[in-house]
Amino acid sequence: MNRTLLIARREFAAYAKTVGFWLSLLAFPIFAVLGGAIPILMKSSEPMREVVVLEEGPQATGLAAAVQTALGEERARREQIGREAQAKAEKAGGQTGAAAASSALSQLSGLRMTIVAPPADLAAAAPGKAREDLVRHYLGDEVTEEQQLDSVVLLNRVDGKPTARVWTRRATDDTVEDFVRDALKDANRREVFKAVGIDAAVVEETGRFRPEVVALSPKSASGGEVSFRDQLPTIIGLASGFLLWSLIITGASILLNSVMEEKSNKILEVLLSSASATEILTGKVLGVALLTLTVLLAWGGIGAFGLMAGLPQYAPMIGEVLLSSGLLAYFAIYAVGGYLMYAVLFAAIGAFCETPRDAQTLMGPIMMILVVPLLVMQMAIRTPDAPVVQIMSWIPFFTPFLMSGRAPSEPPMIEIVGTMAGMFAFAALMIWIAGRAFRAGALSDVKLSWKSFAGAIGRGR
Repeated sequence: MNRTLLIARREFAAYAKTVGFWLSLLAFPIFAVLGGAIPILMKSSEPMREVVVLEEGPQATGLAAAVQTALGEERARREQIGREAQAKAEKAGGQTGAAAASSALSQLSGLRMTIVAPPADLAAAAPGKAREDLVRHYLGDEVTEEQQLDSVVLLNRVDGKPTARVWTRRATDDTVEDFVRDALKDANRREVFKAVGIDAAVVEETGRFRPEVVALSPKSASGGEVSFRDQLPTIIGLASGFLLWSLIITGASILLNSVMEEKSNKILEVLLSSASATEILTGKVLGVALLTLTVLLAWGGIGAFGLMAGLPQYAPMIGEVLLSSGLLAYFAIYAVGGYLMYAVLFAAIGAFCETPRDAQTLMGPIMMILVVPLLVMQMAIRTPDAPVVQIMSWIPFFTPFLMSGRAPSEPPMIEIVGTMAGMFAFAALMIWIAGRAFRAGALSDVKLSWKSFAGAIGRGR
């Protein structure tokens, strides 16, 4: 037992004392924050598109005004959504929540495009090749920045139906194209209704109507209206599943690299001269488990501090969900089972390898399998009782991640107990298999392959 603890302490210290470990530990929360902030920053820094709208002949009369009207209505609609979200946040989360909602939704207060007056020569040019040559000129790089346009929309009617040709400076930018398509669709609807005697004002008023819809559920915290408090368990469950996946794979990968490095440097042989293979494997698994726990506590501390500093009105609510619904207990149990399965497997693979290239034979299929729960977890959020999700939850390799995601939906107790029993039974089998493979591979010079790995398990030597 003393030798096992010494190996565990050595394994923990080998990584915990390095600067790279702490830098990588901080990298995850930093990139998580950036992942949420970058799309908002990209949206806010997106340049305002200057768009010219031209009608191609008398048959297109009125289409330019329709596009201009649609742009104004879209801006008004988005501003209304922002005001409604702000009012809802004030009601549910206080002034801080309102400020956060207002700040996020202000990015959506209007489309990043504006309709400008066309240059005189472009407006005077006759439809056809002459006008298109001028369009290419103003969209090109040979004009000054003040003269350059981002898009030119040429409107027309074919068989009485609105059409458009949208020229853009960037071939991959379809923002103006999508907006013009929707605007002409609305214009055509108004014209069709007007042709059958329906007032256009009635059509516009109908299009602006936004019904008030209230979500209710007998399982909500209030027993009636669904609030953000009722959505929190689902959000936490999804985050727990992804966090657990990241922690387990990180810990198992550290174990793989540690064993692989020690075998290539003949350190593993020295350790085997003073401790058994079982003690070495147990010590390494325990040491990396402590390292993974350190990472989890650090991430949890950073998350808790950020939550209390940035969104203090939600911190008590999240704490209540974590403590009252047993999510922390589920997370801990599935973390232990998942870690044991993958840690001993990766350690056994590392015992056969001296270079990363050697490990690719078995790591490729394993990593492809590990992608599956990430995809299914997204389905488990909306339909946690879907047959495919329930069936895959019973597969031990997927159980830790999928059941962590499903836990907030309160699956039947038989599924919770059954999946836990199956997971730990399979983990015990994996420990037995990996122990035989680790013992056989530690002093073996055989190159890793499916055949040699299976042979080591069968012979145990």
